[in-house]
Amino acid sequence: MSDELIDLVLDDAKEKMDAAVGAARREFSTVRTGRASSALFERLTIEAYGVEMRLLEVASFSVPEARQLIVTPHDAANLEAIERSIINSNMGLNPSNDGRIIRLSFPPLTEERRRDYVKMVGGMAEEAKQRVNGVRRAARKELDDLSDDGGVSEDDVQRAEVRLDGLKDEFIGMIDAAQAQKEEELLEV
Repeated sequence: MSDELIDLVLDDAKEKMDAAVGAARREFSTVRTGRASSALFERLTIEAYGVEMRLLEVASFSVPEARQLIVTPHDAANLEAIERSIINSNMGLNPSNDGRIIRLSFPPLTEERRRDYVKMVGGMAEEAKQRVNGVRRAARKELDDLSDDGGVSEDDVQRAEVRLDGLKDEFIGMIDAAQAQKEEELLEV
């Protein structure tokens, strides 16, 4: 019984830590590297059909070459709204509209801009690590509550806390690896 309760707490913590790592990776993908990628537009929204919609829902994307992205609206009526959204996104991109599609050319990043992006990715990684540590704190409290209720022995709780710390270290390592990979992409000329 006590092992099952501990396993439930640890499984829940592992699930939440995994979600934090996934969220960090998605956040990293929204940082521009100089290469064309539709992931940059995951957060952009436009006003279409009288409602706020995600850009990914109203257009398709293709990458004909490394530094060019083509945005094809599903409905040509949304072309101007898409173009406006891209301009207002502050990504430093100038859309070129031919009446049917929007072409985006990705200029090479300056060294200063690359360093700024590296700092931004570092901040995102730090937030993700804080989320993982928050999950660990909550799980540790649950384990302590199990011990206080008398259902689980102190020794079992201590062993579970060691496993929990191992999980935390594993997920922090995943965040560090994803951060290092993104920084390498950003600094690649």
